[in-house]
Amino acid sequence: MVYVFIFLIGFGFSISGGISIILYLNFIPAGLSFIDYLSIVQTKMECYFLIVGIILMGFSLQKISMYSVK
Repeated sequence: MVYVFIFLIGFGFSISGGISIILYLNFIPAGLSFIDYLSIVQTKMECYFLIVGIILMGFSLQKISMYSVK
């Protein structure tokens, strides 16, 4: 049950980070280049939630699959 909870937290983090990355795409029509966009996304902490969420989901899925094999 703990790993399901970790999976859900990771899912929430990945959704939050993905939405933040998509929202920052609005800077491109304002005159920034794609390289400028990447440098802005790199400095924003909420964009790293996508990576953290994917790692948490992968970790919990690995643990859940190990318990279901037994």
